[in-house]
Amino acid sequence: MNTKGISPSRLAWKRFRKNPVSVAGLVIILFSVLVSVGGYMLAPDKTTHANSQILEIALEKPGFSCDFLKVRMNSPAAERGILRRVFTGKVPRYTWVPIQEMRFEDDRVIVLEYSKYKEDRFYSEYRVANVCYALAPGSYSVDSGKFTARSAVTGESISGTLGEVQELLEEEHLVRRTFLLGTDRFGRDMFSRMILGTRVSLAVGFIAVLISLVLGILLGGIAGYFRGWADKVIMWFVNVVWSVPTLLMVIAITLVLGKGYWQVFVAVGLTMWVEVARVVRGQVLSVREKEYVEAARVIGMKPGRILFRHIIPNVISPVVIISAANFATAILLEAGLSFLGIGVQPPVPTWGGMIKDHYGYIIVSKGYLAFIPGIAIMLMVLAFTLVGNGMRDALDSRSQ
Repeated sequence: MNTKGISPSRLAWKRFRKNPVSVAGLVIILFSVLVSVGGYMLAPDKTTHANSQILEIALEKPGFSCDFLKVRMNSPAAERGILRRVFTGKVPRYTWVPIQEMRFEDDRVIVLEYSKYKEDRFYSEYRVANVCYALAPGSYSVDSGKFTARSAVTGESISGTLGEVQELLEEEHLVRRTFLLGTDRFGRDMFSRMILGTRVSLAVGFIAVLISLVLGILLGGIAGYFRGWADKVIMWFVNVVWSVPTLLMVIAITLVLGKGYWQVFVAVGLTMWVEVARVVRGQVLSVREKEYVEAARVIGMKPGRILFRHIIPNVISPVVIISAANFATAILLEAGLSFLGIGVQPPVPTWGGMIKDHYGYIIVSKGYLAFIPGIAIMLMVLAFTLVGNGMRDALDSRSQ
């Protein structure tokens, strides 16, 4: 192949595209990124953390469908801006009641609530107006087929005929929902929680890799360029951290920082920088004696500028490959911590947490509740591994 006049980045991209397995991994990663960005816009359950618990439909199988009565909550819900709803979801406004039958009697609606066991089925009744509107306590009255009440949200008067509000209930508050991946043991939509779990996995990987790059490039570059006592101190610290098993180190840091969302990011990131530092140090040691580095010293450039402006950009290829592998490692570590109960805490949906909640159902024909997030973790880790291998081959100057 004639490579004359082609930039190294374009040449690497051409080599990468010739590897169909690595391209498939890249497609999986890009799809996961789109899903995580879409988040609440794609999830059927748009409440915060997709945490709408409907215990009557717990442990239903994938493809389960049911009719629901949306009963308006009387407490006013806090409004959120569009941007905040994209990142944190909506405040719940309705109580979702699964039903099998429904009929109207005067100003009330009588429903037979859904249950998978016939002996547990029972009837409930609601005021039709209270289903459709958030009503202030004690403000409701009905007379001659008409009702009057006061809104619990705005305080304004609400009135109308029973026929009109019954028609409104049938059109907007009687809905049918399908749960593509079924429901978990708390009656939450598994599909929605899988979508939001993608966000956590990618966020942990991205922030952990970012922390490892900052620390690894900084310390490895200093050790390789200045050598001497700086090299000895930094490499001693690297060897100490390297000697501790990664999972034990993550658990120790998590216990120090506490359980939570950002604590996991920091804990995972602080355990992955040592490999980056070792590679950067070795690369800098081999480059620091090149002619262009000597020329930069001669004209009086400061060491910091020489290191980060001229040396680091020329040794970044192996760091990029390591970052892909670290991304996969970070996803596995986060899943392991969540499974152990010391990672991201409920009700935030994480794939590791879903496995923890449902691994006991494998022996009672509900194994898919643990297998689905397990397969998602496997695919994500495999995708980053394949991309890392493809990048290694593409960036190899000996590749044809």
